[in-house]
Amino acid sequence: MSQAESSPSPAAWSGRFSEPVSERVKRYTASIPFDWRLAPFDIQGSLAHAAMLHKVGVLSDQDLADIRRGLGEILADFEAGRFTWNLDDEDIHFNIERALTKQVGDAGKRLHTGRSRNDQVATDVRLWLRDAIDRLQGLIRAARLALLDQAEAHAATVMPGFTHLQAAQPVTFGHHLMAWQEMLARDAERLADCRRRVNRLPLGAAALAGTSYPIDREFVARELGFDGVCENSLDAVSDRDFAIEFLAAGALIMTHLSRMSEELVIWMTPRFGFIDLPDRFCTGSSIMPQKKNPDVPELMRGKTGRMNGHLIALLTLMKGQPLAYNKDNQEDKEPLFDAVDTLADSLAIFAEMVPGILVRAERMRQAAVEGFATATDLADYLVKKGLPFREAHEAVARAVRAAELKGCDLADLALEELRAFSPLVAEDIYAVLTLEGSVQARNHIGGTAPDQVRAAVARVRGRLAAGR
Repeated sequence: MSQAESSPSPAAWSGRFSEPVSERVKRYTASIPFDWRLAPFDIQGSLAHAAMLHKVGVLSDQDLADIRRGLGEILADFEAGRFTWNLDDEDIHFNIERALTKQVGDAGKRLHTGRSRNDQVATDVRLWLRDAIDRLQGLIRAARLALLDQAEAHAATVMPGFTHLQAAQPVTFGHHLMAWQEMLARDAERLADCRRRVNRLPLGAAALAGTSYPIDREFVARELGFDGVCENSLDAVSDRDFAIEFLAAGALIMTHLSRMSEELVIWMTPRFGFIDLPDRFCTGSSIMPQKKNPDVPELMRGKTGRMNGHLIALLTLMKGQPLAYNKDNQEDKEPLFDAVDTLADSLAIFAEMVPGILVRAERMRQAAVEGFATATDLADYLVKKGLPFREAHEAVARAVRAAELKGCDLADLALEELRAFSPLVAEDIYAVLTLEGSVQARNHIGGTAPDQVRAAVARVRGRLAAGR
């Protein structure tokens, strides 16, 4: 953004007023400090609007040519950082319109025919958000691909699965990572679904009631790549539910990243020791030289609260507004802009961090052994031998207690010791009690068997290659 300046110039609506806006109010109401990033989309919308006005006979051939030339030069200045914003012009719309009029004369003054800043800004935000969603989808895809690579590499790496953060049953690290991938896959689906409701054209609603000019809204929608038009002018200019829906989807993305980050933080502690992270994602302590702190996942976890705050801010912004447009809606942009920035940074860093995860497979395996993770497999074994499940559950609970007293795993108990808990136990029990046997037994879609993990990876790769 170029440096904003504030030089006296009459507001576009000043004819109605007997005194100028005070400097304090001017600064309070100005949106330039944050909505400057809408400028390319404002110009995009104006070009489509000008083409439509020419089509219906409002603009001459020369007017259209001048407007296209002028807006092209303004866009070039903006992209090069040469465009100077003026706070006296309140927002990007007046800034661009005044600059255009200065360059091309009366043609610039005619551009605003048949529209209002109300439908103009609603269009700009939708264009900007549509572009942001497309960029975020690419970042989610990169994160998913990183997870797929790690999951495939560790399809058979055994670790404990947890409930209540207590060792429950053996799983593989690849299977665990595929759970993260599933979360991001649903996030991508939510964004795609949200995009359909974002991609509706408000332009043509004018201030609130439409316009008496013979406009062609469907033409503008096609020019801008919208799927259709907002079909009620009051609703088109006043609601921001599409932005709230996006923030809800964004809050879920950050919630998933936060859960993943929490596990990375836990796994990196010496008490777990399952993984290590590259130094570039960590920091040290100013007083304790031995420390290696997982600051990146910690901060990612913390930024989730920021995202949730943006969602609540927009819900609160809208909850008391009567139809149609109100100045309150100027407050929609800063939370929305920051949300996209936060999501983009978090997803990009996560995708970069995942390939660097150093897996300590032996420590994972040892933790699975320590937690009697195959106890359920022993119960299933007894049930398959004909014992009712509740009796099997009780027998295994007693076996676990015995192993705990001996300080060994279930698989380390002698056959006769195991038979003391149920006479149905036979020599084949030891194949069941191994960690590898346990994970291999879950050989169905969604199960943790290494072959199923590899098959799941292949399915997801196929969907991503097909653009799904």
